Amino acid sequence: MATPLTDQEKRKQISIRGIVGVENVAELKKGFNRHLDYYFALAHTVRDHLVGRWIRTQQFYYEADPKRVYYLSLEFYMGRTLQNTMINLGLQNACDEAIYQLGLDMEELEEMEEDAGLGNGGLGRLAACFLDSMATLGLAAYGYGIRYEYGIFNQKIRDGWQVEEADDWLRHGNPWEKARPEYMLPVHFYGRVEETRDGSKWVDTQVVLAMPYDTPIPGYMNNTVNTMRLWSARAPKDFNLRDFNVGDYIQAVLDRNLAENISRVLYPNDNFIDGKELRLKQEYFVVAATLQDIIRRFKTTKKGVAGRTSFESFPDKVAIQLNDTHPAMAIPELMRIFVDIEKLDWDKAWDLTRRTFAYTNHTVLPEALERWPVELLEKLLPRHLQIIYQINQVHLDRIAALFPKDIDKLRKMSLIEEEGCKRVNMAHLCIVGSHAVNGVAEIHSNIIKTEVFHDFSELEPEKFQNKTNGITPRRWLLLCNPGLAELIAEVIGENYVRDLSQLQKLNDYVDDVAFIRDVSKVKQDNKVKFGQYLEKEYRVKINASSMFDVHVKRIHEYKRQLLNCLHVITMYNRIRKNPTAPFVPRTVIIGGKAAPGYHMAKMIIKLITSVADVVNNDPVVGNKLKVIYLENYRVSLAEKVIPATDLSEQISTAGTEASGTGNMKFMLNGALTIGTMDGANVEMAEEAGEENLFIFGMRVEDVAEMDKKGYDAMLYYNKIPELKQVMDQITSGFFSPRNPELFKDLTNMLFKHDRFKVFADFEDYVKCQEKVSKLYQNPKEWTKMVIKNIAATGKFSSDRTIKEYATEVWGVEPTNLKIPPPNEPREAIEETARALKKM
Repeated sequence: MATPLTDQEKRKQISIRGIVGVENVAELKKGFNRHLDYYFALAHTVRDHLVGRWIRTQQFYYEADPKRVYYLSLEFYMGRTLQNTMINLGLQNACDEAIYQLGLDMEELEEMEEDAGLGNGGLGRLAACFLDSMATLGLAAYGYGIRYEYGIFNQKIRDGWQVEEADDWLRHGNPWEKARPEYMLPVHFYGRVEETRDGSKWVDTQVVLAMPYDTPIPGYMNNTVNTMRLWSARAPKDFNLRDFNVGDYIQAVLDRNLAENISRVLYPNDNFIDGKELRLKQEYFVVAATLQDIIRRFKTTKKGVAGRTSFESFPDKVAIQLNDTHPAMAIPELMRIFVDIEKLDWDKAWDLTRRTFAYTNHTVLPEALERWPVELLEKLLPRHLQIIYQINQVHLDRIAALFPKDIDKLRKMSLIEEEGCKRVNMAHLCIVGSHAVNGVAEIHSNIIKTEVFHDFSELEPEKFQNKTNGITPRRWLLLCNPGLAELIAEVIGENYVRDLSQLQKLNDYVDDVAFIRDVSKVKQDNKVKFGQYLEKEYRVKINASSMFDVHVKRIHEYKRQLLNCLHVITMYNRIRKNPTAPFVPRTVIIGGKAAPGYHMAKMIIKLITSVADVVNNDPVVGNKLKVIYLENYRVSLAEKVIPATDLSEQISTAGTEASGTGNMKFMLNGALTIGTMDGANVEMAEEAGEENLFIFGMRVEDVAEMDKKGYDAMLYYNKIPELKQVMDQITSGFFSPRNPELFKDLTNMLFKHDRFKVFADFEDYVKCQEKVSKLYQNPKEWTKMVIKNIAATGKFSSDRTIKEYATEVWGVEPTNLKIPPPNEPREAIEETARALKKM
């Protein structure tokens, strides 16, 4: 009797047979009654189409030997892979047809895939968009990060409170990754430094192995498939074998787990660093493994005299981008490799290092800038601390020579902060060790230059640049909003997918009655579909003709979900006061995760859910106003809500949001923006015309002026009756009758120490929302404004951002060359490689 097939074998068997062109459907379905099996079957089939192109791409890079770009990030918020891969390979129609022939539902299969949630929010999602664009632009680029066993936590809302559950995203396996044990590398920790005649040696270290897992990253319709390599921590085979030999087997196994904890879980917080040893281990683990990998790849093409490698051309062949300060330890690590291992002299090593690295800053919030205690570095990475001190000494000698007797400047520009606990300022290390430093929106880059890093930009103004963020139109239009994507293609052609600036052609259709009607219908269809999803998930009756007013992002005081909540209560009070007065119906959707240790953010969620309970169950309100807290906001949920949104909330205090990318996704998908002049909102207003956004509130200079004078929340409370009413309701327990004191911490913060000045913008925000409601009553004019916004989105493609990084930071040129597909002979690769070298 034959042994029954395992689930994994069944999936593989289906995949080998192939989904496309299967004749005997009944036979194929036999023994498969779970959507998960079909998902894996389809994933393996699509992956088979990827692998040949992936191998071809690596062969092409080996032949052409282009400059390689390495994007180092502790986060890659990839979401799901199946549909994105089908789109980029041009397989979606064939797969849709095959799945239909099998009597299956493609959407149901796609829902089987777990999100790869290896990021907290914007920073990690930006890294994912960048990988897509780098492959689409034909750059020889690699993403390097950590393969967290558990990604960003799953958020449950229980009785209005956030509860965190582990994100076991790998429990069914991951068909998109390939383990590469042959490239496993050692990473060292602890130990001590020994001074010898040959220089410094880092000895008596503990070793952890870094096991790479590769994920293919396909470009759009160009046969390029790049690699994202994520490292997983493994204990060496002989780990604490001495303990085992004396009989402590249990302790030996437990210690092994300590080593492997390094890649166990993503830190669920990207705006507050609390100096945890495990976090620093993660940061060093990824850079130590990655730099060994980079140097191995460099050495395979650059053998010098007598087998010794010359590193003269290293910055000409290698560009390393640091995505925020998290991978900053790469700078002292490369210096350690050059000086201690490759025996280069210090000055030569430092010159090569600075020309190789570039640094992207993602925040101006002081609490988010990493500062690691010297004591911790000394224990964990003693040799690196020595190198950082030496880098700092050379740096300060230069400052002292340029600004003699200016002790204050030395203090402000030092890599080491002496006040209180002695710390290393990682942002300063990145600036000093890089040849380019950039912010992620024009306003943010200016704040960095004039305020946060003013002394550094004064010293080296040419080093500081701006690279406004972008989003990939493949995922954020073709994938999530096929109706709109097809409609646009019908009127301007399909080339906009690779050149989003072509959306400007839509300006010719702003007054086209048929196009206005079609855009409006696509939006309405998306709203009906998402409304059905909300009704199923939240058991709240949704009015699909109401305005979908959406505010989804991480929960943080600076993003001001509280301001939105105060407006919701204001609308509720107005309806209650005059139930028969005309009111434009709204469905207010707020979603996002609070970092588990962030008490105030969790209280904000509780307030919103408490307000929702009151509003949604008040018969006087009926279907005029509904409030939904969107549980477990993540990439795959963003793909559902963004195409259905009418109004996008981007209401951070001016000068606090570095850029934002959610604002761009909403704009591309036909939502209008209500926002402050902050982050990329400023450039969105420039592109579309300020009159085509709903801009309100203080500007950066107003906030600065208020900081000088002092912000008094009570002034606004006493001056604005509707604000007073709202705050009195929260304070008195109107939304928490069983516990009137529940929101005491929130109200105390708003009245006494609100850094983000919610009350100061309240009145202007409410008035601006009235303008929104007024325009929404005129569907034709609303849709015309929508079309103008979509037409102005071209600048916000991540393809444009990556082109700027490529030419202005990395010194590489994007190419339209199409790599020969796997069915063409190997000679075709050599021919294309020669063509690339000539360019």
